[in-house]
Amino acid sequence: MQRLFETVADLRGYEPAYVSVTYGAGGSTRRLTLDLVRRIKAETGIETMAHLTCVGSSRDEIALVLDQLAEAGIKNVLALRGDPPQGQASFQVAADGFAHADELVAYIRGKHPELCIGVAGYPEKHTEAPDFQTDLKHLIRKVEAGASFIVTQLFFDDRDYVGFVERLTQAKIDVPVLPGIMPITNVSQIKRFTAMCGAHIPARFLARLEAVQEDAEAVRALGVEHAVAECRELLARRVPGIHFYTLNRSTATVEILQRLKQGVP
Repeated sequence: MQRLFETVADLRGYEPAYVSVTYGAGGSTRRLTLDLVRRIKAETGIETMAHLTCVGSSRDEIALVLDQLAEAGIKNVLALRGDPPQGQASFQVAADGFAHADELVAYIRGKHPELCIGVAGYPEKHTEAPDFQTDLKHLIRKVEAGASFIVTQLFFDDRDYVGFVERLTQAKIDVPVLPGIMPITNVSQIKRFTAMCGAHIPARFLARLEAVQEDAEAVRALGVEHAVAECRELLARRVPGIHFYTLNRSTATVEILQRLKQGVP
């Protein structure tokens, strides 16, 4: 908790559009997520976005969370199906719950039409989707259900983002698509993340990381360098913004923002 507020304080000077707060595994920290988005907004003045998943939640439970967010003045929600809890092989629909994110989006839009709803997009497709076309159809359903914008899964090759946006454009989906950038600071950690979410690290970049993986500072320097290059290319393409996955730490993101502002490679 203390580190979270230190992270927010470090990033505040860069005027973030919002701070998002995720759930723990299987929706285990729903109450804490609600408390944190309220505190961050009240104590820092930064807009917040609460993650909301289908995992382990009935319609009535989700309705209660939505009412509490609205009462607290929280205007933004990231609506996700969510990943199954550890030890559960596949996603299980809760009693009187939702099976897919588009159902959750439609429910939120019906209950609280004033909310700004974000959804997840997968430049390299969702791991459960058999192909890009199927994945695109799922995303279209989320947008048609009432999503206001898309935040992408992390990626390390800007061509994946460009191809993703091109597919959306061809499908006449024109909501903002925020690229998700995660600075690499630990090689084993990022390998776990990419294995879970289906993202890939370009071979040449991965080789450079593995060559220095025992040197934490060298890994961090390479991770920041790569993220800065990604962000420069994305900004040159006039993306609507960049969503940084900070993992509750500010150092790497602050360095990236400083380099971008100063024009340092």
